[in-house]
Amino acid sequence: MTEKLLRYFRTRQKEAETEKLYDTQCPFCSMQCKMQLIEQSTVTRKKYQTVGKDNPTSEGRLCIKGLNAHQHAVHTDRIKHPLRKINGEFHPISWDEAYALISEKFAAIQTKHGKNALSVYGSATITNEEAYLLGKFARVGLETKYIDYNGRLCMSAAASAAAQTFGVDRGFTNTISEIPHTRCIVLAGTNIAECQPTIMPYFERAKENGAFIIAIDPRETSTTKMADLHLKVKPGMDSALANGLLKVIVDENLIDESFIEERVNGFDEVKEHIATLDLNEIAEQTGVPVEQIIKAGTVFGREDSGMIFTARGVEQQTDGSISVRNFLNILLATGKIGKKNSGFGAVTGQGNGQGAREHGQKADQLPGYRSIENEEHRKYIADVWGIKEKDLPRKGVSAFETIQKIDEGEIKGMFLMCSNPVVSNPSAEFVKKALEKLDFFVVVDMFISETARLADLILPTTSYLETPGTMTNVEGRVTLREASFPVQGEAKHDWQIICEVAQVLGKEKYFSFSSPEEVFNELRIASKGGKADYSGITYDRIREKEGILWPCPDEDHPGTERLFEKEFAHDDGKASMVVVPNTPEIPKDTPTVDFPLYLTTGRVMAHYLTGVQTRKSSTLAAHDFESYMEIHPSTAEKYHIQDNTLVKIESERGSIVVRSKWSETIRKDTVFVPFHWADSQNVNRLVSKKLDPTCKMPGFKVSAVKLSPVAN
Repeated sequence: MTEKLLRYFRTRQKEAETEKLYDTQCPFCSMQCKMQLIEQSTVTRKKYQTVGKDNPTSEGRLCIKGLNAHQHAVHTDRIKHPLRKINGEFHPISWDEAYALISEKFAAIQTKHGKNALSVYGSATITNEEAYLLGKFARVGLETKYIDYNGRLCMSAAASAAAQTFGVDRGFTNTISEIPHTRCIVLAGTNIAECQPTIMPYFERAKENGAFIIAIDPRETSTTKMADLHLKVKPGMDSALANGLLKVIVDENLIDESFIEERVNGFDEVKEHIATLDLNEIAEQTGVPVEQIIKAGTVFGREDSGMIFTARGVEQQTDGSISVRNFLNILLATGKIGKKNSGFGAVTGQGNGQGAREHGQKADQLPGYRSIENEEHRKYIADVWGIKEKDLPRKGVSAFETIQKIDEGEIKGMFLMCSNPVVSNPSAEFVKKALEKLDFFVVVDMFISETARLADLILPTTSYLETPGTMTNVEGRVTLREASFPVQGEAKHDWQIICEVAQVLGKEKYFSFSSPEEVFNELRIASKGGKADYSGITYDRIREKEGILWPCPDEDHPGTERLFEKEFAHDDGKASMVVVPNTPEIPKDTPTVDFPLYLTTGRVMAHYLTGVQTRKSSTLAAHDFESYMEIHPSTAEKYHIQDNTLVKIESERGSIVVRSKWSETIRKDTVFVPFHWADSQNVNRLVSKKLDPTCKMPGFKVSAVKLSPVAN
């Protein structure tokens, strides 16, 4: 080819380049960072770049996951057509065929076994509109009581603790912008530097402004390195440690007597209980030296403002709910709630972990945080939905208990949306075997996940780039995710799939929506007067204000930046303290001769939940392509574990094989494994079936294990 022709083709190619911009929000953590995807197209290929957009929460920052999120959205493994399993293999079918199959199979199951033989398993990554519709679909479309969602494994302990203590649960009781101005911060069981990296500058500013930061974690992490004091607690001993801090505060008279008198119930009983405890015994139980407990309690008690943040380290335990309540006891005893620069933050994990639990996916909840067992609440929602109150099912059971009902044969069919319980639930092999017993299993997802492999029918859904709708972030700020990227193949939005399935089941009049905004406007009505009141929030107002903090009871209301300034959400306006024992009601795994070490779990920065999306990103997968076990060198030597070698980890429930990683920053009695991997590296195989009696949270953070090297 001549030079002249080459120049001609280069010029034509350059002229053919186009650039398109797509506004969206990150699909991963609860910061819900605003961003823009830049698509540059030529005649031969497309290139993508993601940039952050300014917003009140993350201020334009993005982490490594957000910067590379598009890689899974445009991945060639995306499911683009409905898939039916025939003789063990998936084959493409039409949407009409898929819907006809659902109608036939669901009708047959309910005719033979009753309405409650069908179940729904939801997600905390879907939009508020889709979460709302899924709850309505279960109760009106299928008329079943069995619905719950994967947020049960994430936020249920903090949610139940806040609801019992304050009367309502919103992730942060005040705005994220107050963090830099508080005087003392407790980070209990949260590794925000890796889990929510874009929130870190708020804490760094607080430190620059002189705040004293206390971190509670069995490991040293990127987060604990920021702290002034690291309490390296034994796994599972958070309740006892909180009692120690509270004892110091009470004994040193660092309480806020007038606040307690005016606004708190239960303090006298807690004070009596605290008087019976011994700090030396607490130090022995928790592994935290007495002088460190005294230091932490004294500093938090003496400062005029303070905030406590909890996350999965405290919450994912069989006493997670009451453990969080004990940290809330500390806030109430010191009066550090409902005022400027003081409050509680439940560091939500999933992208819509807050909104998805407010509007009806939980087994016991109706939209607006209403109770499904409250007659007044039932009547209101039944009227909104146009059904009779008597036809509204009562409460069902939690996510893991749903799996148990399947195993027992009570539930015969499941409709699952955007979740991967085979990897995310405890006793993962049990979960897999239970799901295999279903007569008919429908999964809605973007990829063939470990759970979708077991489905009879997979319905292809759209990604965060394609699906518009509202999300409620870590603050309780309702945001609007714009999404205009072309839909891949024949995929459909979750809200469309729910409506269309309901229509083929004969419930069209209840699901005749044509846009997410139409769904949201019904959600607004359904939430009106509830504790999570969205009725004053509109799409236009969200766009104008870049998000609105609920509750927002009318369109003239600016949204609520700080909760509990004048009263709490209980009927008497007071908060409730509770006595918390050092020994949990449900016994946890403790090391024995046969299983001598604690196992705890957590996240790494490059991956998210069960890794289905992030492992489709070549950039993210390259950061952490396999699981690992973090272990102290002296412990490793005791059990003949060399660094960077394969090791078998066993509990009473099962075993996995991962690679060892020596670290002097972890307790010598504890090993750590991240939970993003599946199959032979799925750490949840090792976790007990025991559940928190209050919120039904599994005890992911405490298992007793033994180790053995894997021969080359």
